[in-house]
Amino acid sequence: MTKAHLQYVCQSCGYTSSKWLGRCPSCGEWNSFVEEVLGESRAAAPAPPALPVAVTEVATMAEPRLATGLRELDRVLGGGLVPGSLVLIGGDPGIGKSTLLLEACRHLAGAGGLVLYVSGEESVTQIKLRADRLSVATPNLLLLAENNLSAILDACERARPQVVVIDSIQTVYKPDLPSAPGSVGQVRECTADLMRLAKGRNMSVLIVGHVTKEGQLAGPRVLEHIVDTVLYFEGDRHHAYRIVRATKNRFGSTNEIGVFEMRPDGLREVPNPSAAFLSERAAEAPGSVVVCAMEGTRPLLVEVQALVTPTVFGMPRRTAAGVDYNRMVVLLAVLEKRAGLHLSSHDVYVSVAGGVTVDEPAVDLGVAAAVASSLRDRPVDAAVVAIGEVGLAGEVRVVPQLEKRAAEAARMGFQRCIVPKPAAELDVSAIELVPVEHIGEALAHLIP
Repeated sequence: MTKAHLQYVCQSCGYTSSKWLGRCPSCGEWNSFVEEVLGESRAAAPAPPALPVAVTEVATMAEPRLATGLRELDRVLGGGLVPGSLVLIGGDPGIGKSTLLLEACRHLAGAGGLVLYVSGEESVTQIKLRADRLSVATPNLLLLAENNLSAILDACERARPQVVVIDSIQTVYKPDLPSAPGSVGQVRECTADLMRLAKGRNMSVLIVGHVTKEGQLAGPRVLEHIVDTVLYFEGDRHHAYRIVRATKNRFGSTNEIGVFEMRPDGLREVPNPSAAFLSERAAEAPGSVVVCAMEGTRPLLVEVQALVTPTVFGMPRRTAAGVDYNRMVVLLAVLEKRAGLHLSSHDVYVSVAGGVTVDEPAVDLGVAAAVASSLRDRPVDAAVVAIGEVGLAGEVRVVPQLEKRAAEAARMGFQRCIVPKPAAELDVSAIELVPVEHIGEALAHLIP
């Protein structure tokens, strides 16, 4: 009996070693090495050499798109699914990835296309129960409960669907690989075979990927390089709103987001996110300020809340939810040094209502105003929006697309907009622009 040749592979980055290591020298993860049996090398068939072609001689054609029926998802994809594309969707367990894909399958199959939904985690009966809850009833949607990649590829060859959904890639295994499903080798090889299926048969393939506790896609990093599009389905399970965000897209922008609301009967699109996020805003509440963040080409009005209380311990506590913690700490230092606010003996809690996360500098002025409002226990005018970046010297700096932000604030019924001074010349007639140069001047307008 011949002895099997083993290698040890890091489950986080794919680094290989001839012996087991406690810590990966490539990515630094602990206890991430799993043994795998070395298989025979599979050399690719020789192909004729490619010849260089002038860029001016390359013929192009418009890529047709398959509308998923979910406008918010189509926005993130760049207009819909491209035939022959491989899309990876990641997200926390229970966030609604399977629900989102089944909703998209309902519209795709209802439009006349054939869709194959493959689940390696649920039986066909379980999928049917969710389909009944989502009112999915179309003969063009085929269900398959299978983990074996060879059987999945055979089913695709027989049915020839337009769209294939794999839920999830970590449960699929290739029979000729001895490693367990979900290992680096299995995930890499299965994804590569699915990519060849998508390109060779011009099928759109959507695969679900698990995420680690750090929020990153599980498996080798090469997984994200193989696919055409990487989407993250984000949100707090304690809130109703979910956000689809693209981190890679070969066929569109990576700056767009799609907003959904989780309901008992499935996901519903939120065409006006600003109104949804501000619907429960308390009037005349100290520490509440409305800011405008840009998510791609979409302006998004959200409410920033702050609570400042005297600390009962020697070290004051700072907590941030929905905004960058380090940026919040810098803004507190600027308020202390440049605006004369004494925060060193106070606990500060900052949060963005609705469970959404904003990470651009344009919300700096709103965060600073919310903290000052809570400290002074004076509410900010409910008809005012604050837009601007705050520098370390206390200056208020210009941010991109100010005109579009101000127009969104005017559309939502706000009357004044605190903006950096260079933005005073913007042509926005429906709202009053109040230009400011310094954080102290801005607080004087916001909190008289």
